[in-house]
Amino acid sequence: MRLKLDKVNWNLWLLLTFCVITAVSCSEERRTTVKNYPVATPFVYSNKVILSGIESKIEKKQLSIDLSNYWDDSLKARKEQHVVFWYRMNNPSIFDSINVSRSKNFMNAFLNSQGYYYASLLDSIHIDTLADQLRVNTFMTINLGKKITIDSINYQLSDSSLQAIALLKQKNSLIEKGSPYSKQLIGAELDRLIGIYRNNGYYKLTREDVFTEVDTTDTHLTKLTLNPFKQVELIAESAKKRQLNPTWNISINKRPTYDSSKLVQYRIGNIYYYPETSLTDITDSLINKPGLKEEKYPGVFLRSKEQKFKYTPLKEHTFFSKGQFYNEDGYLKTINTLQQVGAWQQVDGKIIPRKKTDTLDVYFFLIPALKQNFTLDLEGSRNTGDIGSGNLFGLSTNFSYKNRNVAKQAIQSISNFRTGVELNLNLGSNQNTSSNLVQTFNISAGQTFTFPGLIQPFNKWKAIKTIDNQRTLLSFNAAYVDRKDYYKLRSLVSSWGYEWKKTINRAENSWIYKPVNIELYSLDTLPGLETLFKKNPFLRNSFNTGNIFSQSLSYNRNINSVGRKTHYLRLGIEETGGLFGLIKDIKDNSYRYIKVEAEYRQKKKWDISELAYRVFAGLGYNYGSYPKNATLSTLPFFKQFSAGGPYSMRAWGLRQLGIGSSNSYDSITATNFRDRYGDMIIETNIEYRFIMATVAGVKVGSAIYTDIGNIWNVKKSTTDPNANFSLAKLGHDIAIGVGTGLRLDFDYFLIRFDLAYKVKDPLRNANSGWMSFKNFNWTDVRPNGLEVSNFALQLGIGLPF
Repeated sequence: MRLKLDKVNWNLWLLLTFCVITAVSCSEERRTTVKNYPVATPFVYSNKVILSGIESKIEKKQLSIDLSNYWDDSLKARKEQHVVFWYRMNNPSIFDSINVSRSKNFMNAFLNSQGYYYASLLDSIHIDTLADQLRVNTFMTINLGKKITIDSINYQLSDSSLQAIALLKQKNSLIEKGSPYSKQLIGAELDRLIGIYRNNGYYKLTREDVFTEVDTTDTHLTKLTLNPFKQVELIAESAKKRQLNPTWNISINKRPTYDSSKLVQYRIGNIYYYPETSLTDITDSLINKPGLKEEKYPGVFLRSKEQKFKYTPLKEHTFFSKGQFYNEDGYLKTINTLQQVGAWQQVDGKIIPRKKTDTLDVYFFLIPALKQNFTLDLEGSRNTGDIGSGNLFGLSTNFSYKNRNVAKQAIQSISNFRTGVELNLNLGSNQNTSSNLVQTFNISAGQTFTFPGLIQPFNKWKAIKTIDNQRTLLSFNAAYVDRKDYYKLRSLVSSWGYEWKKTINRAENSWIYKPVNIELYSLDTLPGLETLFKKNPFLRNSFNTGNIFSQSLSYNRNINSVGRKTHYLRLGIEETGGLFGLIKDIKDNSYRYIKVEAEYRQKKKWDISELAYRVFAGLGYNYGSYPKNATLSTLPFFKQFSAGGPYSMRAWGLRQLGIGSSNSYDSITATNFRDRYGDMIIETNIEYRFIMATVAGVKVGSAIYTDIGNIWNVKKSTTDPNANFSLAKLGHDIAIGVGTGLRLDFDYFLIRFDLAYKVKDPLRNANSGWMSFKNFNWTDVRPNGLEVSNFALQLGIGLPF
């Protein structure tokens, strides 16, 4: 169904724009309604922190946000967003000047923890009278002064072993000369030091056993002088120096030790696994529970009732062994990794020191997840076909079976079987429709195995122990599609790959490497499809199937930065035919290409809004000779890029943007099949999201966004040069869409309605593709008479990126 609109009433648009600008330009106080306030009694209406003495705008903004959390609870102005730009206050607190003094103390303590020991705080209030309301606006003006910096750090641990370890690892210290002082930094350094000790066997040493001393003394004042005037001069110089550049010396010390076991370096004793622990089991009683079957390995005991699990997956995910010094990172990593294998829903650990020894026995209690489950889905759909009959009813069923512990090795297995049909609802309605009731029949079966750990020949490769969540992936899938009178398609896809992760600081890094990926396709074209090829030569590109023998590598990086900012980076490369393409029998029926992708996303969050942007680029190049009879050798269409739809260029329909500025697809009138694919894509998306209201627990939000990009062919085509990528005509080929939308956030899923308009369409003849405000239209007519929409309505689940 096509939505067609007349010209816009610009007076109405101007009036609406004026109202929005007027609402936004008003102060937040003027857009706030107060309910249930104390009549003729001063109440808290607003509070604000005013900072000075700091140059960095970013640090100033962050510090203002942090300080706003230190107003006394009774002095906080609690405003809730009511509708879009309007706010509401309910039951505001009565103003009490005592709470101002309390807030000043809280803020000063926080500033001290951040290294601002010379800040001055000045409070003030202003009362606005509105009818019977006495609105109190509270201000805290703060001059931060100079921030303390660290002049030196030294360790005085009174134990030779601890002192030696500290000095050995000092190069990794978080504190350096000239670093700004803060209690968080000092605390982080103490945590780092204790972490090093606990990774070197000091199991009983804790944060409470070390402390820091701060020396604020100016060494120049310790110089002896008999001249009183000289002493006064030194004091004056010291005071001036402290005001201009205050510095402190940090010393990390150990508290007196009354428990000698705190200084013992413990080693790992025996390791005990209980892989069949029940949720109702008490761990202490389970340790001494009789009647359990026990399997013994060097330094390891496996205790269970039914022996449902073997030792191998437990061994592969344990990062320490008997006789090694206790390593807390290895212990916690073992728990987390076993938890993520999938065979157990919960993993707990317990460490028990042996009496009067330096040995620790380690116990792991693993609660199994549900071993097997299956699902059966029935789906129905109604479609308008791209080829053949135009009114189809689809019916399909999908059976899925999952086993989380194949062969007692914690191997995950997923089996899928799917079958479906499309029925012709126009059967016999007119002579142009097909006489077959069943238009399409498809059946497919798939099997996936996920092995814990990396199955590879380099068993002594030490680097493997440093990565997390190791998995080996093996998958098979076979499918058959019979499209009556048009084609029969058979496919067989199989791959072997590895997945692993590693977290560095706040960055989560993950890799997927598939050294073997095989895709075999066989297509029988029937008379109905051959007829369509003659009417629509471009349709042949969507059936350029061939065999693929490839390997691929993808890398993902997630970073949660300070200040509510997140970063995401994805890189991918796929190579096909480099090795197998050297074999002649395979080369004649297989693709040879290389494909690279790069994507970067960033998101900055505030209380009720966020700014997100995305940059994506991809390039594929077919360097082989397949397909032989093609006028332009490209990637197979299912490996190419497309743009348009609810998750891409939203002003265009699904796969309806491009290619470049070519109008070849718009000249197609014989069928509705106009999907566009290209070997190259450039796309940028910028979106500002905000919450307008909360209704019955559902967050109602909106967004303002722009999408910029297009797809192209890489190889030059003499028959369609406008589809080729060229830097010279990049400005002309770039498409731009802007839009807004409505988002309904149910927490567990989000429904999105987007409306986008084509600000710049490379296929628009007038005005170099740009929209015209003077002659605004919702539709555009191509030179061949084809009418296309200048806008698109999109329905999506979840955010677009």
